[in-house]
Amino acid sequence: MSRTHDHSGILKKVKDEIPSDELICDLADLFKLFGDTTRAKILFSLFESEMCVCAIAEFLGMTQSAISHQLKVLRDANLVGSRREGKTIYYFLADDHVRIIIDMGFEHLIEEREGR
Repeated sequence: MSRTHDHSGILKKVKDEIPSDELICDLADLFKLFGDTTRAKILFSLFESEMCVCAIAEFLGMTQSAISHQLKVLRDANLVGSRREGKTIYYFLADDHVRIIIDMGFEHLIEEREGR
């Protein structure tokens, strides 16, 4: 004989607290942006200082065109910002949230590898 439990309390709580499908979809899309190695390297390169496209390209050993494409994706997602100085555009992390997201991911990886 199988027994069933009453899940109504927990299901109501979850239903009341879970974000909308639209917000969950937006969150999934945000995390997809961090899933690209080139974009992750660009974000890391901006941790310490703002940089222009040519500096990022030189640092990562990639073409300026490839870096510009990824910077546009990051800028469209509000992960990086930019400012113009003469003909040069400098890129920087949009805010501390970007650094926190990456830091938390690394903290998770390090704990996992240390067997916690």
